[in-house]
Amino acid sequence: MVVHRLGMDTSGLVVFAKTMDAVRGMNALFRTRKITRQYQALVAGHVEKDQGLINLPLMRCYEHPPYMRVSTDDHQRALLDLDASVVGSKLLEAPKTSLTHYSVVARQGLDGNDDLPVTQLTLTSISGRTHQLNVHCAAVGHPIVGDTVYGFNGAAAAAGGLPDVSTGAPLATQEMIAVAAAGNMCVHAKMVRFRHPVTKKEVEFTSSPPF
Repeated sequence: MVVHRLGMDTSGLVVFAKTMDAVRGMNALFRTRKITRQYQALVAGHVEKDQGLINLPLMRCYEHPPYMRVSTDDHQRALLDLDASVVGSKLLEAPKTSLTHYSVVARQGLDGNDDLPVTQLTLTSISGRTHQLNVHCAAVGHPIVGDTVYGFNGAAAAAGGLPDVSTGAPLATQEMIAVAAAGNMCVHAKMVRFRHPVTKKEVEFTSSPPF
């Protein structure tokens, strides 16, 4: 059986367990975060720094559940008037610390068009929160290309739910890239590494992104 999930529009590696012992062992690895997963994403604009750490806490989006957003003091105050018996307890959970490490693979133009600057990033989700990579990239002004939820004019919680994102790619550039991408999201699970729960050997698998 499958032991973890990918986003609906995310391509790449998925781990399946063949025995119940392996299922229990893999569940323990994921629960204790003793597994490393890396993703490759194409994001709007040219990311300035070659590598860095995005440290922004996440919360459920009370305006557009079940999506996520960056937690701010204003967003937390908005929860005070909500009734858990009506909206559900998950929506009122405390914000969760969320860390994403990124490194630049290449800066280029979308489909070779220099008027549509994009960056290939390797992303490591240190904390493994729901939709973390999408929200974090959007919140720093470099939404994942083709992201119709958190990207430019997304269906919900665009820009990661922040009121003003002054960094990253200009909104006009994000819009042109969003139109050109036509909703084909560019994020790929490219590497998974863990200690095999049965053989106890370190194993690593890789997969090249299709973009």
